[in-house]
Parts: sequence; C-alpha cells; structure tokens
Amino acid sequence: MLLSPHDIPDDQSIAVLRLTLTPGLGPVLIDRLIAEFGGPEAALSATASKLRRVRGIGPGTAEPIARGLADSAALVEPELQRAAQLGVGLVFKSGPGYPELLAQLPDAPPLLYVKGELAGEGSDRYPVAIVGSRRCTAYGVEQAERFGGLLARSGLTIVSGGARGIDTAAHRGALRAEGRTVAVLGCGLAHAYPPENEELFEQIAARGAVVSELPLDTPPTPDNFPARNRIISGLSLGVLVIEAGIKSGALITARMAGEEHGREVMALPGRVDSEASQGSLTLLKEGGAALVMNPGDVLSLLESPARHHHGGSHAARYGGAGLGAVAEPDGEVAARDEAGLSPEQRAILAVLERPATIDELAMATSMPPHVLRAELTVLEMQRRVKRDGPSVARTS
Repeated sequence: MLLSPHDIPDDQSIAVLRLTLTPGLGPVLIDRLIAEFGGPEAALSATASKLRRVRGIGPGTAEPIARGLADSAALVEPELQRAAQLGVGLVFKSGPGYPELLAQLPDAPPLLYVKGELAGEGSDRYPVAIVGSRRCTAYGVEQAERFGGLLARSGLTIVSGGARGIDTAAHRGALRAEGRTVAVLGCGLAHAYPPENEELFEQIAARGAVVSELPLDTPPTPDNFPARNRIISGLSLGVLVIEAGIKSGALITARMAGEEHGREVMALPGRVDSEASQGSLTLLKEGGAALVMNPGDVLSLLESPARHHHGGSHAARYGGAGLGAVAEPDGEVAARDEAGLSPEQRAILAVLERPATIDELAMATSMPPHVLRAELTVLEMQRRVKRDGPSVARTS
C-alpha cells in the first residue's frame, strides 16, 4: 500500500508502522511476530512471556521489546506528520505498489519511506544497480556516468546508494540522460547523507525516488549501510560493480546479490596496478562476477532475468539458495511470454511492419519517451527487435 503524505493509514498499516518504530525489531523478527500472533495488530499486544516464544527473542530482550511495542503508539502521529512535512510517502509490503523484486527477499523491509515515486509496474520494472567505491578514480567516475547514462537511456532504472564517488556518478549519468534513478539511503529521509548531495537527492526524487527503510529521523551511522546494501540488490535484476577497492562495501552488495538473492553480478575491469580496482578484479578473478566492457554486455546478461520478471517467474528461476530457487525450462517461459506481451509491446511490434526510427515510433504509438525506451529494451532483450543505427526493426 502506498500512502502519500496526506493519506490516513488504515489500522493494519499503523500496526506495521508501530512495529518498525519499536527498538529491537527488524524485518525478520517483525515477520516472525506477525506469523506467531496472526497479524500486526495482534503482535502489538504481545506480553513479554508470549514474546519469548518467538525465535530470536530471548529473556533479556523480551521485556524491552514489550515496552517498546507499548511506547510505539505515541510515535505514530509525529512520524506521519513529519512525513507530510517532508513530502514522503510510505509503501507497505503488505499492499500494492511494493517492488516485486524486493519482496522476494526473506528480510524485505515491512515498509519503505519514499520521496518521489517507485513505479515497479511501469517505468521502474527493469532496474539495475550500479555500485562502487566512495574513493574512486577519474576512470571510475567516467565509467559510472557512462553506464548510468546509456543504460538509463535504454529504459533501465539505475539503482544506487546515493554515496560519494561511484554512486553519485551513476545517479548523475542517469539524470543527464533524462532517465529514471533510485537512491537507497542508509539514514532516514529527514537527513541528506552525504550532505553535499542534498540537491542531487531532490533531482532524483523529481525523476525517480529516494528510498529508505529507516524511520525519518534516523541518523547515518555505519551500522545502517550493510542493511541498506541488501535493498539496493533486492530492488535490482542485477548489480554492476564499476570500481571497488578490496575493502569496499560494494563487494558486500555484489556478493549478497549473487549468493543470497540470485541476481546477476557484473564487474568492469580496471587497472591491475590501481588500488581502487583490486576488489573488482578479485571479484572477476574468483568468478564472482561476469566481465562487462560496455552497456550492451549488461543488457545481454539481464535478458533472461528480465524475461522471467516480465513473465512472473523471476522468484522461481532467480530466487537464490535462500529463497527456494526452482529451475524452470526457458522454453516454457518463452511460450508464456509470447502470449504475455504488454499492450505497449504489442503496439510497438504492430508499427514495426517496416523499420522505424524512435521518433516515428513515438508518433505512431503516442507513448511517453521513457515508456517507449523501456519497452523497446525489453523487446530487444527478448530478441524480438534489433537496433540498426537510428532505426528499429523486427527480428521475425
């Protein structure tokens, strides 16, 4: 459920919000509480003795959590008023509008604070994360902007963490291409971190979304960022590491994406004598990432997960070891996709009885440019169309 800053939440949404505002409760424990007591509202009235029955809550934590659940009632109204002042909406996992890819995670956030708009069923249906070091080289900045811009121009949404260095360059590349981008912050949305990116976050919110799972006034602390990284991965079909040192947090995101989330992991090679590239090169050397050299490589690697996502089988095919992955024959998915083209994709293919330019397609279909680019990218991934210079043609 998406709550704009002026919406009045229902009782269940208020209960979920109260759970997230309770110290000592994270996404996994909140899910366990809801399952144990039959719903978020029932969980709020759990006594310390009942809380001890929940796996992960011991005698030393049951009493503080019980007090926190009771105290959370007084926190809801100030939080909602603060959200309205900041122009921040709430998206609940229990309702529509929550990103499908993120919902596949076993520790998906119960709610997201969103400034801007998440359009998972539209413009943000095919996201890719671009990550890397804060301390990056001019080469890293150049490539992050290049990949961010060209992939955004192709209709993909660029997801990153809003941090200094590679993250900032990727967001700026997407914005300059007039594409979509999403920044996931490791603090509440009442803060801008890093502070010099405050204007950038406003620009991102105008063309995409700035997102956090944390209560609005949560300050940026080191403990928040590893958890933030799982959201960057979880929102995305794949993660591209542009430039990362051996201790870079980007490597945590990449390994989480590949080993826990079943997402595509890609890395751009850098100079072998550059400390800024040692993490990326090690990832490639150990087989933890596919080597990419241009945005076309990224599109090729994302073709299959995008096709499964479009066909509704992404969780089964790419769920990862922790999510109960089940292999599904590509032929079966392809057959289902053939009948499952979106109305926009059908309109594009109907126009392409002969090759056409992007401008001609836009005029013939009356689609907004960002929608047209996104749908063309999906059709290209599915090898139904191909681009030859300024023209697009059907492949069959």
